[in-house]
Amino acid sequence: MDLTKGQMKEAIRSAAITSIGPSIVVLSGLLSLLITVGGPVAWMRLSLIGSVMFESTAANMGTSAVGVDLGVDKMTPEALTMAIWTMIIGSIGWVLFATFASSRMGKIEKKMSGNNTKRLTMISAAAVIGVFSATSASHLVRLDKNSIACVLGALIMAFMMYLTEKFHMKRLKEWNLTIAILGAMIITACI
Repeated sequence: MDLTKGQMKEAIRSAAITSIGPSIVVLSGLLSLLITVGGPVAWMRLSLIGSVMFESTAANMGTSAVGVDLGVDKMTPEALTMAIWTMIIGSIGWVLFATFASSRMGKIEKKMSGNNTKRLTMISAAAVIGVFSATSASHLVRLDKNSIACVLGALIMAFMMYLTEKFHMKRLKEWNLTIAILGAMIITACI
């Protein structure tokens, strides 16, 4: 890849710093799952199998099916069973896709991009924007604390990006995501 040792060190440092904010979100999701479905299930689902957003949503859908509001009502054996089964069945698609389609992804990428790396970059960027937009939209329409956190996170991130670009603060720029996530979480918790 013709990267220098300095470029590699910079990439590793930047990736490590940028991963702090999302890791805190996963940790908070793990803590909420620990409280609601117990330690072994939460640990297994988040450390080995699923994503924090899916697991929380699936557990809530499972308990709702038997009339238990996750995190509010007392967890019954039936509700816990439904939460676990919903998390398991809901993630089967990922396992099947990874098993049968991962070896073909190179061919799919080439077909979609026509061997044009710029087009592939644009497709990837559009997919990421679409996923984040869909996730954010579901929180924004509720007009609750999640909506406030989402808007605050976006505003803090926009301010941090403006600040770091205007004053050429390359080191601080790597912390933008972490600052936005923590800032939005703390402000929303205080409201």
